[in-house]
Amino acid sequence: MSLLKKLASETAIYGLSSILGRVLNYGIMTFYLTREFTKGEYGVVSDMYAMAALTIVLFTYGMETAFFRFATKSNKKDEAFSTTMISHIITTSIFVTLLILAATPIANLLQYPGKEIYVIWFALIMGADTLIAIPFARLRLDNRPIRFAVIKIASIFINLFAILFFLEGCPWLLENGYAWANTLYDPSDRIKYVFISNFLASASMFFLLIPSIFSISKKGGKAFGWSDFKFYKDLWKEMMIYAWPLVFVGFASLINEVLDRTLIKYFLSDDIEYNITQVGIYSACYKLAILLNLFIQAFRYAAEPFFFRNADRKDSGPVYAKVAFAFSIIGCLAFLSILLYIDYFILIIGADFREGVAIVPILLLANLFLGLTFNFSIWYKLSDMTKMGALIAGTGAIITISLNLILIKPLGYVGSAWATLACYFVMCLMSYFLGQKYRPIPYPIFKIFSYILLAISIYFITLWVEPQLNNQFIKIGFHTILIAGFSVLVYFREKDYLLSSS
Repeated sequence: MSLLKKLASETAIYGLSSILGRVLNYGIMTFYLTREFTKGEYGVVSDMYAMAALTIVLFTYGMETAFFRFATKSNKKDEAFSTTMISHIITTSIFVTLLILAATPIANLLQYPGKEIYVIWFALIMGADTLIAIPFARLRLDNRPIRFAVIKIASIFINLFAILFFLEGCPWLLENGYAWANTLYDPSDRIKYVFISNFLASASMFFLLIPSIFSISKKGGKAFGWSDFKFYKDLWKEMMIYAWPLVFVGFASLINEVLDRTLIKYFLSDDIEYNITQVGIYSACYKLAILLNLFIQAFRYAAEPFFFRNADRKDSGPVYAKVAFAFSIIGCLAFLSILLYIDYFILIIGADFREGVAIVPILLLANLFLGLTFNFSIWYKLSDMTKMGALIAGTGAIITISLNLILIKPLGYVGSAWATLACYFVMCLMSYFLGQKYRPIPYPIFKIFSYILLAISIYFITLWVEPQLNNQFIKIGFHTILIAGFSVLVYFREKDYLLSSS
C-alpha cells in the first residue's frame, strides 16, 4: 500500500470516531441542548468549555508532540512513553488539587459566584483528559486506529447516555415517585450535569485504555508491564526543552480558537446576561463551522504520527506536498457541501440560535486555513524549531485579541468571526513562507489557493442565483450539480498527480 493510501485509510478509521463523536456531541447534543437550555444556560456551558480548553494546554504542556518526536527520533518509544506518563501523572495531580482548592475565587472571577462545582468538575475532566493523551498518542504511533476509534466511540455513547439519564431520566424518576433520584439530580442547576457526564466519559476512556497500555508489544515479544514504567531524567529534560515552546503554541492556538467567547462575554456590552446569550448564539452556530473539523481532526490523528515516521525518507518533501494538496481539495469539498446545504445543517441547532447563521461561511473558511496551517507548520516540529511555532501562533493570538477588541462592539459576534478568519489566514501564510525558508517542501501552493478561490466563487454564485430559484428541489439540484462539477474538474485535472506512487 502506498504511503498516501495508508494515510487515507487511517484517516478514514479515525474519521469514524470523529464523525460519530461530532454527530452525537455536536449534532444530537447540540440539537438537544439548544432546545433544552436557554441561550444564557448554553452560553455558560460554552464559556466553561472555552476556559477549560485554555487550561488543558497547561496540563499537557506539549508532551504529546514531544512524545511523537522522541519516540521516532531516538527509537526509544517505551522510554519516551513511560517518562511522559509519569510526568503527566505527577503534574496532573498537582494541577487538579490546586484548581479544586481555588474553586471559589476562580468561580467568582468567571462571574459564576456560588458555582464552585463547575470548576471542580472541570478540574477532574482536564485531569482525566491529560492522563489519556499519551496512551492515545501511543495507539496512533503504533498504527492502531481501530482500537483508538473503538475506545473513542464507547466514551461518546457513555457521555450521551449520562446526559440523557440526568436531564431526562432523573426528572422522569422523580415524577413517578422514585425518591432516591433526589440524591442524583438537582433540578435547580441542570448545567452541571453536562459537565458530570463529560467527566464520566473521560474517566471511562482512561479505564478502557489500561489494557491497551499493557498490551503494547515490545521487542522480543515481551509486553509492556509495570516494571517498564521508569522515569528517564535526561530524556525528560530533552523532551521538556523541545516541548516548552509548544505550551505557548497551545495557549496561542486556543486563544485563537476560544478566547472570542470570553471577549464577547466581557466586552460586547455592559449587560453580562445579554453578552452570555450572544455567546450562546455564536457558539451554537460555530458548531456548524466545526463540521469541517470532522475531517481535520481525523486527518490530524493520522497525519501527525505519519509525518514523524516518514521524516527521514528522501522523498518526504514531495509526499508531504501531496498530502497538503489532497487535504485542501477535500477541505474545499466540505466547505461547499456544508454551505450549499446549509438549510438542512442549520436544523441541528434550535430556532432561537439560528440568527447567527451568517458567521458560518466565515468560520468554515477560517477552519480550512487552520487545517492548511497544520500541514504547512509540520516543518518546525520535524526540525526541532518549536520556538518558530510559538512565533506563528503568538502572531495569530495578537491578531485575534486586537481584532476582537476592535470589532466586537460595532459588529458583535460577526466581528469575532472575521477576526478568526484573519488570524488563521495570516498563520497559514506565515507557516508556509517560514517553512520554505527553513525546510522547503514543494507544496503546489498556486493550485491549492486556486481551488480555494474556485470554491469561494461557487458559493457566491449560489448567493446570486438562489433568489431566482423558487423551488426547493431545483435549488438542491443546482447545488448538487455545482458540487459534482467541482469534483469532476478536480478528478480529471489532478488524478495523475494524486494517484502517482508515493
